[in-house]
Amino acid sequence: MKQLDIFIAFFRSSMLGYGGGPTTIPLVQKEVVERFKWMDNEEFGDILAIGNTLPGPINTKMAGYIGYRVGGVLGTINAILATILPTILLMIFLLTTLTAFKDLAWVQGMTRGVLPVVGIMLAVLTKDFLQSSMKGLKWGTVAVHVVIGLLLIEFLHIHPAILIATLLLFAFFKPVKDKTADKKKGRPA
Repeated sequence: MKQLDIFIAFFRSSMLGYGGGPTTIPLVQKEVVERFKWMDNEEFGDILAIGNTLPGPINTKMAGYIGYRVGGVLGTINAILATILPTILLMIFLLTTLTAFKDLAWVQGMTRGVLPVVGIMLAVLTKDFLQSSMKGLKWGTVAVHVVIGLLLIEFLHIHPAILIATLLLFAFFKPVKDKTADKKKGRPA
């Protein structure tokens, strides 16, 4: 049953995610976090951040990792097949039929109409990640990270993967404050 759930989760998100990786991320999050509860938003955000640093399509990278985590090697194969199967089927179907209709106004309008929907889906996902990060950090810390990140990416043209890798290394090597020692000394943690 778990393998069927893996297939359904990734097939559905891939089938409905018109436009590639950015459109499928919120759909995968909905399936993995909200519907099947295989992980929480924080874990999903970590997987997304690590997946963005690696080359290749984000949806297949996430499917491979999440599939492995939930269902082992068979889960990986299952999730990746569920992710690429809709694309293969749609490519075969659409390429044979859409070429005859590509110049029609309603087809071009439909394609342009998808862009605002993708923008809204990404904005909602960003809001969810910001809310999740504020649970572990204070609002000021989150705001400083966002502003510094935007400045580094926009003005210094630092690749987002380098920024993500730097923050991950910082979080990994950051000294952990010993709360038990503070409590023994009578200081608040």
